[in-house]
Amino acid sequence: MQDYSFTNDLYKNTDAMIYTCGYETCTPGHSYGPIVRHGYMIHYIMKGSGIYKAKGNVYQLKAGDAFFICPGEVIYYEADTEDPWTYSWVGMKGIKIKGYLERTSLPKDLVVHYGQDAQLARCHERMFEADSLTKDRDLIMSSILYEYLYHLASRFPNTQKTADCQRSGYVDKALLYIEEHYCHPITIQDIADHLGINRSYLHRIFKASTDSSLQNYLLDRRIHHACILLQDTELTIQVIAHSVGYPDPLNFSRIFHQKIGMSPSGYRKDFREKSAHHTAH
Repeated sequence: MQDYSFTNDLYKNTDAMIYTCGYETCTPGHSYGPIVRHGYMIHYIMKGSGIYKAKGNVYQLKAGDAFFICPGEVIYYEADTEDPWTYSWVGMKGIKIKGYLERTSLPKDLVVHYGQDAQLARCHERMFEADSLTKDRDLIMSSILYEYLYHLASRFPNTQKTADCQRSGYVDKALLYIEEHYCHPITIQDIADHLGINRSYLHRIFKASTDSSLQNYLLDRRIHHACILLQDTELTIQVIAHSVGYPDPLNFSRIFHQKIGMSPSGYRKDFREKSAHHTAH
């Protein structure tokens, strides 16, 4: 039985965000998978026991343990038939999530033991509590996520160097350049030229560090800022298009529709109708 579930809007924060979280009291033998998830997830076992299968390994888990799911990997988990588990889960996405999680031992170990760590358990609880908020819920969820990642990195640090410092520096500089110049019609070649490196090399290291192509990240940042302008201003679609690096408003509208599933004007109308509904209640 699923007791609680939460989902979030990716375009509120493309750097790092909780895209889903919840908890579930499982029936004996309840299973999930085999399946491939599209985001990083952590399941924390509050009570009971079960098994987790990933990367050819089978883990016998109990209360206080947590298991880690990597996107793109086939996984399976099953509650014990006599002492089924109750667990909470956190799903994370974002361009910087992979790098943050690589500061921990979770991607290598897959299973860790929270034990009596009250801070980690409390982060899960606070996520549930934040679900009752209707205003700025994405902000409180983001604050909890960063605190959660901090505690994970402190409690389960990655003691092995997994990335070349220079490559990581290039990626950080590319992210900064995009944030400062997304409002201009910049290209990937412009970014590579600014960093003084080969475009193909930049593509490879960015993909390896973020699980996203540089082109897709640039697109997501532009759409992210366009959504904010559509929500918070009365600017015309043409002005918004220019403000996020699209000289052609028709091209902007086409790309926006591909990403969001509706036109910019439709998105603005839908957002305001939902906001009015929440205010009324």
